Amino acid sequence: MKSGIQLIVLGLNHRTAPVEIREKFCLPPEVIRKGLEKLYAYDDINEAVVLSTCNRSEIYAVVRRDCVGAVAKFWMDLNNTECSGEFFEEYTYCYADEECIEHLLRVTASLDSLVIGEGQILSQVKQAYNIAQSSNATSTVLNLMFNRAIATGKRVRSETRIAYSAVSVSYAAVELARDILGDFTDCQVLLFGAGKMAELTATHLVSRGLKSLYVANRHVERATELAERFNGQAVEWPEVYGLLQSMDIVITSTGAPHYVIHKKEVLHAIDSRQGKPLVLIDIAVPRDVDPAVGDCPGVKLFNIDDLKAVVDDNIQERRKEGLLAEKIIREELDLLMERLEYLSMQPIMAQLSDKAEFIRSQEVRRAMRKLPDITDDELRIIDKMTRMIVRKMLRDPMRMVNKMAGTSRERVLKFAIRKLFKLQEETMDEQE
Repeated sequence: MKSGIQLIVLGLNHRTAPVEIREKFCLPPEVIRKGLEKLYAYDDINEAVVLSTCNRSEIYAVVRRDCVGAVAKFWMDLNNTECSGEFFEEYTYCYADEECIEHLLRVTASLDSLVIGEGQILSQVKQAYNIAQSSNATSTVLNLMFNRAIATGKRVRSETRIAYSAVSVSYAAVELARDILGDFTDCQVLLFGAGKMAELTATHLVSRGLKSLYVANRHVERATELAERFNGQAVEWPEVYGLLQSMDIVITSTGAPHYVIHKKEVLHAIDSRQGKPLVLIDIAVPRDVDPAVGDCPGVKLFNIDDLKAVVDDNIQERRKEGLLAEKIIREELDLLMERLEYLSMQPIMAQLSDKAEFIRSQEVRRAMRKLPDITDDELRIIDKMTRMIVRKMLRDPMRMVNKMAGTSRERVLKFAIRKLFKLQEETMDEQE
């Protein structure tokens, strides 16, 4: 790493903050994109990627050394909130440089997830990186770091069986409901939402013997599509609260930024239930169900944090695979740290390589004009030969450049190479 910059991750997750805190920092992609497009206004932040999921909110940033406060300011502005020092101390974590990189590798490998081995986090990291990249918020350091982290996540999933027995949040919700009610055969279940989470939930419910499934969604065509796949019934949104009178289980997983089930609607339904218990499982972040619903008589309300016991029962099966994943992460971390150490010398190495390639290709073209009868195969042989000559000539200088990266001799060596090969002077960005 260059001496003048620092890698930082600031965030909170399911281990450090309860759902009522996490939901306040759950941001939609369009908000993240708009925030990153204004990153230029934060003088001390060079690059940034924002990762926001139901279980974590994190900002990865390249900052001027000892400027962590700038990341905290950007985070608060992005979430349109003010946080006290006590808040950051109680709910958040901040890792720098090697610890930051290791944390990202563990995140993409799903070792830091509520459900270890789940596959959704890898696509979420990809999406976060793509948003940042398209917003011109990343450059050399985070491009290298995120590309390698995504590759590491794929490697962990292909070289270990960590995902083989992984439970999903949807699976855990269904298991929780089964622990409470037992057999699903005679149960009636209402799903709020028709996205991927609801689809997985429906799959697990039907596989456990559920016969009576209802699906509600703001866009009824999506509810209809999902319901038809599982021989269920779509419900128009205005009619959905009337169904609370007859349902045994309600599972919510909408993307709404506000509550979709309130205490008054549940209290109205209870009057017609004649003491029949109602189980509500809210796996959305932000939450779909007003916490006050849990105070209603005969109602059992659970949120995503209540699924931990189900997840913990399953974790033993993946512990051995987790050790293999940790070994992969250690290997990738060492490689990344080595590559980042040489970043300060990459511009001059690139200039030297570019100049050598320009001279080589120019001389090959000149020679070809003097050899009009040369065949395509002969041209390919000459082209490959000249490339190998350049590569071998530069190999030792490049090794020396790498060896000097980050040492007291780095600046002297860079000056000498520029003078010897008449390379252009450093830009201000390279000097930082």
